[in-house]
Amino acid sequence: MTTTTIDPNADVATLINTFTVVPERQRELVDLLVRATEEVMQHRPGFVAANIHTSLDGTRVTNYAQWESVQAFQEMLADPVCQEHMSAAREIADAEPFLYEVASVHHS
Repeated sequence: MTTTTIDPNADVATLINTFTVVPERQRELVDLLVRATEEVMQHRPGFVAANIHTSLDGTRVTNYAQWESVQAFQEMLADPVCQEHMSAAREIADAEPFLYEVASVHHS
């Protein structure tokens, strides 16, 4: 089983997608993202891992996901089934998705 590894030398594309949501719908959005990940995303070629985070004030949900490459991520975006889940999430919340590279990691 592959796990999330935050490593500046890892050859992965990292998606950080921050959703802004009303607190009353935060759990609904989390449930949708978890279901989409379990039913669809994790079965796409190039998927590595996904992690869903919730803000303590209820106004944000962040998806930290890793893909084997930018191409794998872009191919997922083009998949109509994946688009359905992304559209459903955008009906609940505003999204700000960006791809990142890990620049630095520090441990105590």
